[in-house]
Parts: sequence; C-alpha cells; structure tokens
Amino acid sequence: MARIVDHFFIFATIIFTVYSQLVMRWQVMAAGPLPVDTSGKASYVINLLFTPWVLSGIVATFLAGVSWMLAMTKFEISYAYPFVSLNYILVLVAAFFLFNETLSVTKLIGSALVVVGVVVISRG
Repeated sequence: MARIVDHFFIFATIIFTVYSQLVMRWQVMAAGPLPVDTSGKASYVINLLFTPWVLSGIVATFLAGVSWMLAMTKFEISYAYPFVSLNYILVLVAAFFLFNETLSVTKLIGSALVVVGVVVISRG
C-alpha cells in the first residue's frame, strides 16, 4: 500500500504538467496569432503572463516540479522518468477532444508504443 501512495508523486507530476500544457494552449488560442513586430510580441507575452489561467498554469508547472522532487525521494529516476512520457499521450488525447487537433493512426501507434515502454520499464 505504501508503494501505491509513493506513486502519487509521479502521477501528481503528470497531472500538473498536463494541466499546464492544456491551459497554455487554450490561452494562446484565445489570445490570437502572435504579432509580427517585436514590441507586439513582447506585449502579447506580457498580456498572457498576467491572465489568471496562465498564472494557474505557471503555478501548476511549479507544483509539477515539487511533485517530481518528492517522487525522486521514493524512486530511482530510471524507474520514475518513463512515467512522465504519459504526458504526451494525455495531452494528445485531451487536445483532440478539447481543441479538435488531429489524431492520426501514426500518433496512435506511437502512443501505444509509449504505453508499452512504460509498462515494460515499470516491471523491471
């Protein structure tokens, strides 16, 4: 049971990271295209940095880092790090449903290979 609880740190890292990526994508989409000129780009980024959702994404990224540090107190990095690749799959699937991004056969096969890799590494 204790080992299951230890895995919470790994999964918290994943959840915070995925949340951050999805919020950033959502807010960038809402902000519109990146301006061409340098001052426009700077204004674009500054405006994004002070939106509550982007700030929550930045906090989530920080919490992912804290969760990862705690995970490192419980596991070898060679065991824990492959789980982080689940971020790709979760973001891929969520982006498909939330943002209508493409989900091709190639992406699905690649995702399946990632899952298989995580299972193989977690067993060894």
